Amino acid sequence: QVQLVESGGGLVQAGGSLRLSCAASGRTFSRYNMGWFRQAPGKEREFVAAISKSGGYTYYADSVKGRFTISRDNAKNTVYLQMNSLKPEDTAVYYCAASLDYTGSSYVKDYDYWGQGTQVTVSS
Repeated sequence: QVQLVESGGGLVQAGGSLRLSCAASGRTFSRYNMGWFRQAPGKEREFVAAISKSGGYTYYADSVKGRFTISRDNAKNTVYLQMNSLKPEDTAVYYCAASLDYTGSSYVKDYDYWGQGTQVTVSS
């Protein structure tokens, strides 16, 4: 069992930056591939970024490539999402998720555990 708690969301102007954190409970964090997803009102949850268990491989949606960076610190049981050059279309609730079996998956169904989400709002 893994419990995930996101933090770091908020209101920012277009062009600004935010850093999201996701803290995981338990001593098995390094066994899980991690991902970030987001969901805007009236839209389906969509993939943002993912990182392998060791942090050696990262994956990004085309819409955030070059602007967002995913990283993890297994000693701190935490995964991060650094978001730069934010746009109004990045406004959404951001969720972190853990997958035991899938590396870099962009599919919601491949993730076993989810956080409660943190709101990111980008004003124009």
